[in-house]
Amino acid sequence: MRFDIRLVSPKNPEILDRIGPDVFDNPIDATQLDAFLDDKRHIMFVAVDEGVVVGMASAVEYFHPDKKPQLWINEVGVASTHRRLGIGRSLVKALITEANARGCASAWLGTDIDNESAQACFGSVPEGEPQQPFLLYQWNL
Repeated sequence: MRFDIRLVSPKNPEILDRIGPDVFDNPIDATQLDAFLDDKRHIMFVAVDEGVVVGMASAVEYFHPDKKPQLWINEVGVASTHRRLGIGRSLVKALITEANARGCASAWLGTDIDNESAQACFGSVPEGEPQQPFLLYQWNL
């Protein structure tokens, strides 16, 4: 199988017109997509197979007044029809390459402790550090 990794930008939002199953949690909201793409700190790469988006990874470059920029990888999704083909790994590598090009000091993400497929994917990306447990506090607003 051949897939292409592409950066989604304000110049090509139509790339998200055809999306495979389970790539996103919900249907694309045009208003939210426009806001995402208009913010240069938001990054999304997609994997495309024969014109259909079969994977995506999104991230945010963020700043602190006392640190170099970091890249927080927000989400990685791969169509149920295309899992275990290296798509997730390729998307994460694309984000890490982009973080490096932007001068970020690090890139990081979190996943559920019981999400074995995510751990296998993220653990296979070269030069990553071993997983570290952490606590997540969430406020639903």
